[in-house]
Amino acid sequence: MQPFEENDVEVLEEVIDTDLFNLVVFNDDVNTFDHVIDTLIDVCDHTPEQAEQCTIIIHYKGKCRVKNGSWEELVPKRNEICRRGISAEVLK
Repeated sequence: MQPFEENDVEVLEEVIDTDLFNLVVFNDDVNTFDHVIDTLIDVCDHTPEQAEQCTIIIHYKGKCRVKNGSWEELVPKRNEICRRGISAEVLK
């Protein structure tokens, strides 16, 4: 067994403070499953499986966090989802 050898190592620490927000989509009685699924695929870059799972959660729970990210990233996505007639908000 070799003895423990101590080395000086330079550690660079850069802390980037990022506030993460959630894009939340809400259930309604107007939009079809297919419309919500297609919107999540187009706007949030979900796979078809992800979009379907989120849509089921939205239907049964009333809402679902469909994307996490910065405010700047999520607001345009929220605006596009709302433009398509689906209720969504960016929340902390």
